[in-house]
Amino acid sequence: MPTPTPSADRPRRVALLGSTGSVGTSTLDVARHLPDRVKIVGLAANSKWEQLADQCRAFKPRIAVICDPKVYKRADRAFFPKETELLCGEDGVRRLVADADVDVVVSAVVGAAGLTGTWAALDAGKTVALANKETLVVGGPLVTELAAKRGAKLLPVDSEHSAIFQALTGHTAADVSRVVLTASGGPFRGKRRADLEDVTPEQALKHPTWQMGPKITIDSATLMNKALEVIEARWLFDLRAEQIDVIVHPESVVHSFVEFADGSVLAQLSPPDMRLPIQLALLHPERVSGPAKRLDWRALSALCFEQADRDTFAALDLGFEVARTGGTCGAVLNAANEAAVGRFLARDLAFLDIARCCRAVLDSHDYEPRPALERLIALDAWARQEVGRWTPTRTPAR
Repeated sequence: MPTPTPSADRPRRVALLGSTGSVGTSTLDVARHLPDRVKIVGLAANSKWEQLADQCRAFKPRIAVICDPKVYKRADRAFFPKETELLCGEDGVRRLVADADVDVVVSAVVGAAGLTGTWAALDAGKTVALANKETLVVGGPLVTELAAKRGAKLLPVDSEHSAIFQALTGHTAADVSRVVLTASGGPFRGKRRADLEDVTPEQALKHPTWQMGPKITIDSATLMNKALEVIEARWLFDLRAEQIDVIVHPESVVHSFVEFADGSVLAQLSPPDMRLPIQLALLHPERVSGPAKRLDWRALSALCFEQADRDTFAALDLGFEVARTGGTCGAVLNAANEAAVGRFLARDLAFLDIARCCRAVLDSHDYEPRPALERLIALDAWARQEVGRWTPTRTPAR
């Protein structure tokens, strides 16, 4: 049974998965500023147990989970408050998200690892504030079918999908001509392929607008982040790939817009501050004053838009292809990208080879149009293995 709608006279009770990441710490900042509206009842982190313990002392959650079993064994229980029960691993995450005291689960774990907690939360009928786009990239139709079956809700936290969600309020997919996701362009906007042959991790990690973790920052530099967002939008809003477009908007003020069948266009504007879409997902449909920055119209001189360079940033076309094809492609692309970004950060792969490697692995996998979850998990492992073996002169084995 779905969790009952919280009453207006008590705060939303929130379980936060990925509490030590950038979205997780922003979520805690929202809770800190809105203690009468948001109560943290559970926290989960992978390996940063000292930071998790600090968070527990600050928010006094009833449950905390250390997802890495090895880290759990060496964590000092004395650092955690006595009122917090410390759990371990995927079983601990499942227990946390299914707890009767949880109204909203924030899924902020980076990468495909976030699928487990999101799936368990939806299976328990919870409202999920989804910052983990990989959940829908990997298992889009399975995830949305589970949510519908359990009466659970998926509310987007990504700024682009939150903008679309807000613009679509009161409308259905049938009213929509197209949605346009905006992209900052990352640190290499305007560069050509020849300019990027010798890019270093340090250069790629210097994002001009957003402060994010290393993986998503590299994804923004390659535009793979936007490719994954195209796939997420396809499933989240029940759209065709042909109804989705991407445009570069370096100011990151217009977070996306929707063009309707009658030609009207609705956009959502705000400063680049993740606390706003987080707060909206936590409190939906309420809107209250919070910690997010306000738009200064006096300082806003221009809003610029330009077409994405798909020749230089080849990752973008992979996203549209996977959104059209579906099936096993999302799981393979996501896993290949995670592994390729890891190799790039380790200086074992060139920047432009990230997309090339993903293309090779995607092209070589055994495609299935309607895979079971177990098959997607198996292909995730296969794709990572193939990326580890890939070189620019070698095609992965089927």
